[in-house]
Amino acid sequence: MKKSVLVTGANGQLGKCIEELSLNFEELNFIFKSSKELDITSFNSAKAIFEKHQFNYCINCAAYTAVDLAEDEKEKAFAVNAEGVKHLAILSKDYNTSLIHISTDFVFDGLKNTPYTETDSPNPINVYGASKLQGEQYIKELLDTYFIFRTSWLYSEYGNNFVKTMLRLSKERQELNVVNDQIGSPTYAKDLAEVILKVIKEDNTNYGMYHFSNKGETSWFGFAQEIFKQKNIQVNLLPTTSENYKTKAKRPMFSVLDNSKSLKKLGVIQKSWKKSLTNCLKLSNS
Repeated sequence: MKKSVLVTGANGQLGKCIEELSLNFEELNFIFKSSKELDITSFNSAKAIFEKHQFNYCINCAAYTAVDLAEDEKEKAFAVNAEGVKHLAILSKDYNTSLIHISTDFVFDGLKNTPYTETDSPNPINVYGASKLQGEQYIKELLDTYFIFRTSWLYSEYGNNFVKTMLRLSKERQELNVVNDQIGSPTYAKDLAEVILKVIKEDNTNYGMYHFSNKGETSWFGFAQEIFKQKNIQVNLLPTTSENYKTKAKRPMFSVLDNSKSLKKLGVIQKSWKKSLTNCLKLSNS
């Protein structure tokens, strides 16, 4: 009998990547629900779908991800990233569903200078990070059979992300200023989607918290440099500091994630961020 998999937030970039890869998994029956079709902040709406389908897995890609806007829309951010996640955790428990949830490097304050492990203490410095951490905590309180994947600097050929923004701006401007003092690991959403589907396919029961990102680290400036280099785009790219480029929400200065646990417990193969960027840019229409 086919395993049944619910994917929430299916129109986001990770949801789209899972949908694309799902064609290779004929042994799985996927139900894709956009945030409009399934509002996770409504318990009854979510319950009706769980009741109807009896899922083996729920991959929660639904999230409020507008980091700066969250500073003004705290209630909305927590409604989706915390309370909505709590609803899915309760339903996953009630319907014997394994929950796979996506979290973020932004649960950390960025004060370390070595990669963050799953056992490091979170200390978010913005509303978005705090709301995502609350969602994690609800899952850990309510469930035993779950996977939480913290990831970082997610991009793909879908949705809105840094890669697409840089490609767009390079057509509009001759000169770009990009922050050079925030360090992280750009991560291709399709690589994360592959990891999630591998866990499901293999019936992996090494439940718990995991970090997954592509290999290597860079700054946003370094990321932009590599995008333009690979696309052979001529633009005057200038490094700037977080101090000079003020945003409403504070960002962690260092948010590189340690992937050792994912490699060991899940058998994950970690691709380099530059190689994965190449794979994405080949498919990008920009």
